[in-house]
Amino acid sequence: MLSSKKIKLLRYQYQRQILIFSVEKYNSTHKQLWNTFVSTSKNATFLFDRDFMEYHQDRFEDASVLVYKNQKLTAIFPANFDLGKVYSHQGLSYGGLITAKQIKLNDFIECFKAILKHYKKQGCKSIQIKQLPSIYTAFPNDEMNYLLFVLKATLIKRETLSVINLSRKVKYSRARLEGNKRAKKHNLVIREVKEFSEFWNQILLPNLKAKHATKPVHSLEDIEILHKKFPKHIRQFNVYNNQNIVAGTTIFETKNVAHSQYISGNEEKNDLGSLDALHLHLIDYVFKDKAYFDFGSSNVNQGKQINEGLNFWKEGFGARTVTHDFYEFSLDIIDKLDTILV
Repeated sequence: MLSSKKIKLLRYQYQRQILIFSVEKYNSTHKQLWNTFVSTSKNATFLFDRDFMEYHQDRFEDASVLVYKNQKLTAIFPANFDLGKVYSHQGLSYGGLITAKQIKLNDFIECFKAILKHYKKQGCKSIQIKQLPSIYTAFPNDEMNYLLFVLKATLIKRETLSVINLSRKVKYSRARLEGNKRAKKHNLVIREVKEFSEFWNQILLPNLKAKHATKPVHSLEDIEILHKKFPKHIRQFNVYNNQNIVAGTTIFETKNVAHSQYISGNEEKNDLGSLDALHLHLIDYVFKDKAYFDFGSSNVNQGKQINEGLNFWKEGFGARTVTHDFYEFSLDIIDKLDTILV
């Protein structure tokens, strides 16, 4: 006679046998379904909306997929192909498996297995994943961390994000407060604006060219297009001295996080205290009800070094470190996922 434990095991095995996980390659007919799923998932931000992903679709060969459990959409995976490798996603700040709120670990494993088998059939050899930083989801979201461990994924890059927990703020440093006093002395004015050209053309582009011989990830045209599509999520704050712009920041706002995507000031920023006043205003007033304020990374050299001065400035507001990890693994060892559940 079978024991109750054995009966439960057989029932569980039978239930798993009738579950069917299928994968579909994304195409334009899925757009509404995809975007609706993004808006209700447990771990997505507006960056995964197709209107955000597709502003630069000509630069990437899309490899995104949708995963169904018994014909019900359960997960999506934003991705692109490049030279036989899958990336999640080179055009986004972060990626990974986007899932329904109610997903459990068993189904997460099955969804990811189905995705990896799909890519392997396409002839892909390896995959890179940009993890979603923990601050961007209100739900526990470490399933992928565990699967990457099982798959012996290689940590190829780790960046440090300077983040403020807005519910438990650290005291501002004397230097940041003194900068704010200088801004008040000079009667600086902070405004939220709808136009990005003033900041891009007069502050951001000249500074990046002069200091780093580079350009922002988003062109002025890019950011204007994205702002029109996501006016509540992409916001511009400028600082003025006698009606002249002297500093600014572009904010990417998600449910939990206000993130400074671009921060820049003119040569007088230290004397004027423009960036200090701007960010104290954003932290104390504009985004005070968010869970986190994210200054982003201060890393250089593929994450192996940190711009000390920039990191010091961010920590003066009480920001502390959250890591952002990038992994790679071979699709030849995906069978290891079959051995997890015992």
